[in-house]
Amino acid sequence: MQYVAPIGVGLLYALVMSLIREPHRRRFNAVMVAGAGAAYLSGGGLGGWEFAFTVVATYVAYRGLDSWTFIGIAWLLHTAWDIVHHIKGNPIIPFLHTSSLGCAICDPVIALWCFAGGKTPRELPAWVRGARVRKGAVPGEPARVGEPEVGAAGA
Repeated sequence: MQYVAPIGVGLLYALVMSLIREPHRRRFNAVMVAGAGAAYLSGGGLGGWEFAFTVVATYVAYRGLDSWTFIGIAWLLHTAWDIVHHIKGNPIIPFLHTSSLGCAICDPVIALWCFAGGKTPRELPAWVRGARVRKGAVPGEPARVGEPEVGAAGA
């Protein structure tokens, strides 16, 4: 469960963030990842390296104000920092030893969503949504579930 729950948290994060309209969704997520970049500042245990990481994460998050790709990169940077903290034994939540590991599992899920453009579930391609695509459908055309396939009997 400690490996599955963080994936669910990442998916839930993307779903809830999808409720925010663009361009506010991208900007809001840039601010969120900037905050995540500073999460270890109060007691992360890596001394001055915490400040150095925060500077890098803040810069990448700032670039994310105009780019989903940079937001995804920032989440992956945070993933790497989570792994360092997990190995060192300084978790993001001091009383929950595996919290940095959970964060390191959750963050790439969010990063993938960002690399896909931070789209709503409806905006994602049909193959991602699991919808059945009609044969002969025009690329980029939304899938229509329940519609007979082109060339099927009676079509």
